[in-house]
Amino acid sequence: MRGAVTSEVDGEARLRAVVGLAQAMAAAHTTREAVHSAAIGARSALGGNFAAISVWERELGRLRVLVNAGELAEGEREFPENEFYPVHEFPEITEFLHEQWARGGEPHAWVEIADGPRDGSGYYCHQRVSALRRRGRGSCVVAPIVLQGRAWGELYVARPVGAATFGRGDADFATVLAAVIAAGLAQSQRLEEARKLAFTDPLTGLGNRRAVDMRLDEALEDHRRQGTVVSLVVCDLNGLKKVNDTLGHAVGDRLLERFGSVLSLCGAMLPGALAARLGGDEFCLLEVGPSADEVVRVADELCLRASQLDMGEGVACGVASTGDPIGPIRTARRLFRLADAAQYRAKAARASKPVVAGREGGPDDPVVQLADAPPRVSSAERRHFRGRS
Repeated sequence: MRGAVTSEVDGEARLRAVVGLAQAMAAAHTTREAVHSAAIGARSALGGNFAAISVWERELGRLRVLVNAGELAEGEREFPENEFYPVHEFPEITEFLHEQWARGGEPHAWVEIADGPRDGSGYYCHQRVSALRRRGRGSCVVAPIVLQGRAWGELYVARPVGAATFGRGDADFATVLAAVIAAGLAQSQRLEEARKLAFTDPLTGLGNRRAVDMRLDEALEDHRRQGTVVSLVVCDLNGLKKVNDTLGHAVGDRLLERFGSVLSLCGAMLPGALAARLGGDEFCLLEVGPSADEVVRVADELCLRASQLDMGEGVACGVASTGDPIGPIRTARRLFRLADAAQYRAKAARASKPVVAGREGGPDDPVVQLADAPPRVSSAERRHFRGRS
């Protein structure tokens, strides 16, 4: 009777562990956070002192460690940048995890013990046993993580020398945990993809207006607190309508894509720059940190490269930066209006270089005056100031 009660208690504890693991992964905002939560939850559920989750990179023929959790051995890092193991060193990855499924088997976990199988059963991998001994661990349980019917990676949980070794029951439970982890990873990847789509322009792959608004709000908060330089480059792609009318919208889309690539390339010249398509033929670069002069140099390069495209007629480019004398920037709307006004002047003058707000007389600068003038609802020249907030 006592054994039955103990088993029931163990069963309830494991059920709570499974629920807790699922909840922790569901609360994660990124796949990295989800993987970290999974490793911590599995280690606790199996009574281990260490856990790792690795992904199988088929194209590189290796198992790459994403996270280590718990008591780390020398050389181990919680989020390793370059910890991986060639597949040929772990034959169970290709033979056990793949070939058995091909013959109709089911993925299940197995146990490794530092001094080898004691009863002659189980899967024995010399490399894993050597690693156990080298890192002061007495046993481990390894469970494949399966997504969409394919081996995605593995869950690895270990106990120290002197602790009770894992048994068949632990391996069965690890198989259940691996299935819960797989479900959590699938959900996390779907959410990340949804977030990516929400902040990405589908044609060019650049950020969209929503991404710019969110990043700009954060940047201006840093500017208000710490004086961080925030710069905005707004571009209007010249000649798109002519390309659409004469060559068709498919060719016009290719022009947008090609300019998007040029914008991305130029944005990469500044650390952390966000390249985005605001809509139609309007694009922008948002930079946080670099000086206004650095941003203007990149905008010069952008204009040059755009003029060399074999379609279109270059780009009209306006720059507004808190590093220039443009007055206080308390809202994203004002910075956008300044960059828009500079871009409008560049377009009206057919300028081959960017127009920069505040560099023609500070507060008396014509760009600043245009941006700060009361809106004229019927004026075509104010079209770029629509909906900025």
